[in-house]
Amino acid sequence: MSFYMKIGNIEFQGQPVFLAPMEDVTDIGFRMLCKRYGAAMVYTEFVNADAVIRNVNSTLKKIIINEDERPVGIQIYGRTVESMVEAAKVVAESKPDLIDINFGCPVKKVASKGAGAGLLQNIPLLLEITREVVKAVDIPVTVKTRLGWDNEHKIIVDLAEQLQDCGIQALTIHGRTRSQMYTGDADWTLIGKVKENPRMNIPIIGNGDVTTPQQCKDMFDRYGVDAVMIGRATFGQPWIFSHINDYLKYGSTKTEFSVHDKIEILKELLMININRIDELRGILHTRRHLAATPLFKGIPNFRETKITMLRSETHQDLVSILDRINGILNQEKPLEDI
Repeated sequence: MSFYMKIGNIEFQGQPVFLAPMEDVTDIGFRMLCKRYGAAMVYTEFVNADAVIRNVNSTLKKIIINEDERPVGIQIYGRTVESMVEAAKVVAESKPDLIDINFGCPVKKVASKGAGAGLLQNIPLLLEITREVVKAVDIPVTVKTRLGWDNEHKIIVDLAEQLQDCGIQALTIHGRTRSQMYTGDADWTLIGKVKENPRMNIPIIGNGDVTTPQQCKDMFDRYGVDAVMIGRATFGQPWIFSHINDYLKYGSTKTEFSVHDKIEILKELLMININRIDELRGILHTRRHLAATPLFKGIPNFRETKITMLRSETHQDLVSILDRINGILNQEKPLEDI
C-alpha cells in the first residue's frame, strides 16, 4: 500500500484520488469544484494536437488553467509524432504540472483515425510519439491507456515496461480494452500485475468502475496502485472526493453534505458555466451533471420535473426548479450519501 508518491516534482501524500480527463466534462469550473472537495490531481479535457497547432480558439480555451487547481495536467491526443511534439511544446507554455498523452480514448472519431486507443494497434508509433514528446518538454510526461485493443491483445504488462523505458513518469491504466468501450466490467487484475512487476518503478494509477468510497479503498488494498482515478462517477457530484478521502482516512464519511448543500453546489456549477460562457450555453454545459447526479434518484413522480429541468433555457427558471426540488427532498427522508 502506497502512502507517498511523486510524479516528477509533484508530491502526493496518503492515497491520492484523481479526477479523470473527460471531454465536455472537466472544464475549469468543474475541475475547481473537484479540487475544492478533495481531488488530489485534476486534468483538462483532452485536446487535439492538430487543433492546438492550428490555434483553434475553442481548443486553446481548454488549456487555460488556474493556479488554484494545481496540480493540474493537460491531456493531448494525436496520430503523428510531429503534431504531438509540436502540440506538447505549445501546451507546455500554459505551464501545467504535467502533460498526459491519451492512448486510451475508444470513441470511433478518435480511435478510427489512429489516435487515442487506435494507437494500441500501432505500438511502434505509440512508443515513438511517447519518446519524442518526453524529449520535447521539460515537464513530466505521463500516459493514460487501456489493457489493449481487444480481448486477444491484452498487452498492458509488456507495454507498461516499454512506456516506462520511453521516459514517462506515471502511467494510468483503464481496466478495459478498446473493443469494450465502456461496457462490461473493468478488469483490475492486469493493472495489479503491472504494479507487481518488479521492473516498474513509476507510479501506477488505476481507473475504471470506481463509484463508491468502499470500491476505491478496495482497489488500493487489493491491487496496490499508487493512485485511483475517478471518471464518470463524478458527474453531478464533485463532493464524491470528500466522501472517498474520508473513507480512506477514517473508514467512514466524516464530512456530511445535506440535500441543500448539494443543490447549492450544483447551482454554483451552473453559475460558473454561465459566467464562463453565456446563459444558454452555460445551462447546456451543466445539463450533463444535472441529468447524471444521484441526488435526484428515488424522488417519486420525478420524471416530468426532470424533463422540465433539462429543458430549461434561463438561469432563473432552472434555479427555481432546483429550489423546488430542494423543498421536495427536504420533506422526504434524506437520501443515502454515496
